This record gives sequence, structure tokens and C-alpha cells, in this order.
Amino acid sequence: MRFFGTTWVEHDGQYGLRRAGVALGALVAAAAGCFVLRFAYQGLEIAEVGGFVNMLVVLMFAICSAIAFRKTWEGFVRRPADPAREDSLRSLKMIGFIGSLLAYFFRCFIEAPGEKLRRTEYETARKQYEKRRGTRTGNPAARKKPKRT
Repeated sequence: MRFFGTTWVEHDGQYGLRRAGVALGALVAAAAGCFVLRFAYQGLEIAEVGGFVNMLVVLMFAICSAIAFRKTWEGFVRRPADPAREDSLRSLKMIGFIGSLLAYFFRCFIEAPGEKLRRTEYETARKQYEKRRGTRTGNPAARKKPKRT
């Protein structure tokens, strides 16, 4: 939501253009990340560490990317139930950064990443505010006191 400011509320201020920019940026960053990982893989081949280690590295990045994709996608819809657990997965999400970037890319086709979560929180806060404002109308000192029987 950091690229959208408050444009997600009314979908104004070049909201569609910003969504397209975030999608394109996430895709370019994911491609650049794959390019860097290719260099790392070539470094392992040059070092001749063996096929087993090469397979483990590829598997590790694939699994971490899949987990990072899923956790990032879930983060767009609801707040984590256990924030401490999310913090412990931060390093895993950093290793699987390509999955997180792809989640951003695909989410931009639906909405701004995190918009649904923020919109529900925003509307809930507005309803609570309207309810509080509605009950405070008038001068409380001028109200009639209830009669005692």
C-alpha cells in the first residue's frame, strides 16, 4: 500500500496506473532476482560442488519461494494470527523473495496489494466513528434528567 497513498480509497489519483507500475516493478524485480540466482548457480557449477548440492540449492529456493508466495498472498487478505510466527518466517521469506515478488505481481491484477484488508479495516473504523459521533449529539448538560420514582 506504500505506493498508493490514499488513492485506493476512491480509486482516484492515477490508481490504475500505479497498480500497473507496481505489477511491472514486481515482475522486473523478480526477473532480476532470477538473473542473480542464475549467477549463483553458475558459481556452484564452477566450484564443482556436485550434483547433489546443486539440486539441494535449487530445491531450497523453490520451496522457500513457494512458502513466501503463500504467506505473502495470505497477508493481503488478513492479519497474521500469530505475529511472532510471522517474524520467525521472515528469513525464509527473504530467501524466497521471488515468490513474494510474484505474489505482488499477481495480486495487482485483482487489486492493490493489501487493499481488501485495509478497506475492511477502514470501513469498520468509519462505522465505529459514525456510531460514536451519532451518540454524542447535543449538549449533555441540557439533557433532561430521568425522573426518580
